[in-house]
Amino acid sequence: MLLAHRIECYPTAEQAEYLDCACGSRRHCFNQLLAHFKQDGVKWSKRAAVEIYKNLREQFDWYAEVSQRVTRNAIEDLDSAFKHFFRRVKQGENPGFPKFKKRGVNDSFALREQPKFDVNGRWLRIEKLKTWIKLSQEVRFNGTHRQVTISRTADGKYFASILVETDDYQTKCGTGSVGVDLGVKELAVLSDGTKVPANQKLKKGLSKLKKHQRRLSRKTKGSNRRLRAKAKVARIHRRIANQRKAVLHELTDHLTKTYEIICIEDLNVKDMVKNHKLARAISDAGFGMFRQFLEYKAKLRGNTIKVVDRWFPSSKTCSGCGAVKKELSLSEREFVCEHCGLVMDRDHNAAVNILKHGEDTLKPTTKRTSEPHKTACGSSVDGVNEILTDFVDYVRL
Repeated sequence: MLLAHRIECYPTAEQAEYLDCACGSRRHCFNQLLAHFKQDGVKWSKRAAVEIYKNLREQFDWYAEVSQRVTRNAIEDLDSAFKHFFRRVKQGENPGFPKFKKRGVNDSFALREQPKFDVNGRWLRIEKLKTWIKLSQEVRFNGTHRQVTISRTADGKYFASILVETDDYQTKCGTGSVGVDLGVKELAVLSDGTKVPANQKLKKGLSKLKKHQRRLSRKTKGSNRRLRAKAKVARIHRRIANQRKAVLHELTDHLTKTYEIICIEDLNVKDMVKNHKLARAISDAGFGMFRQFLEYKAKLRGNTIKVVDRWFPSSKTCSGCGAVKKELSLSEREFVCEHCGLVMDRDHNAAVNILKHGEDTLKPTTKRTSEPHKTACGSSVDGVNEILTDFVDYVRL
C-alpha cells in the first residue's frame, strides 16, 4: 500500500532560498501553461503542453537553477486539474475551471521520480541541492520511497510529504457495532454511552487570534512589520488546525480499532453552517474532516461504514418503542418519550437509533454469511487488494 508521512523540515538559509526558488519556478510554469490554454479556441492537450514547456525553458533560463522535474511536473498537475474539471462538467456539478497559482498560497513542488531524491534517517536530499535537508523525525513507515512533496506554509514553515510503498499498517479492525452521533455540545456520543468532549479549539484561541488580527490591520501594507504580524496570525491558525486534527485522528483511530461496523449520519454541513448562531461551532468541530479520516482508515483496516440518511429522524425517534416526536427543540437536552416513558440523553438516544437503523440495513443475506471471505474484515486477498487500491487512488488525489 502507499502511505504518506508529512514531516517538518529544518532548512538552512541557503536551502530555504532554493526551496522558495523551486516553488516559484513550479508556480510560474503552471501559470504560463494555464494562460496559454485559457485562450479562446485553444483546447487542452498534454502533448501540446510539452511543446510549450520546451519553449518556456528556453525563454526563462532560470528554470535550470532547480531540478527539471520541478517544472516538468507542472504539466502533470495541470493535466490532473483539467481532468477533474471535465469530470465535474459531465456529472453536472460546479465545474470549477483551473485557477492561477498565487504566491504565498499553497506553495509546493513535487519530485515523483526516485533518483531525484533520497531519504536517509532524518535527512533528505533533493536534486541540484548540494547539502542534505534536516527533518524533524524519521519516516515512520518502512518501505520504498516513491515521491516527495515539499510545501511551505503561510508562516514560513517547510514540510516534506514522503510517499512510501509499505506494509507497515495494522489492517485488522475491531469487533462489534457502534452508532456515532456528532454534535456541538459533545463532539461525539457513542451508542454505548461514551461521550467525547467538544472539540472547540478555535473558540479557545479566539481572543488571542482577535488581538493579533487587530495588530495586523494597523500595520502598513508592504512593510516588514506587517509581514511579521501576518506570519504570527498564520502560526495561530496552523496551531488551531493541528489541534483539531489531533483530536479527530485520535477519535477515528479508536473507532476503527475497536469496532467492526460503524454507523454515522450523512450530515449536510454546507447547510448546517447557514445557521449563523452555530456556524462557528459547527465549523470548529470539523464534521467533514471526521468523516474523511474515518473513511480512509476504515478502508485500511477493513471496517464497514454505514452512512444513515440525513433525513432519518434520529433525535426525534424513541430508541425504546420507536415512536417519533413531531417537535424537539435544540434546548431540550433530554429525550422523554410520551408513549413508553423512556428518559435518556438526546444525543445518546440518537446514537442508539443510528446504530439500530444501520444494523437493520446491514443484515447479511444467507449467501453472504456462507461466504465469510466476502465480508468487510474477511481474509480474502482480493478484498484487501481492492481496499488498498482505493486508498492508493485517494492518496494520489
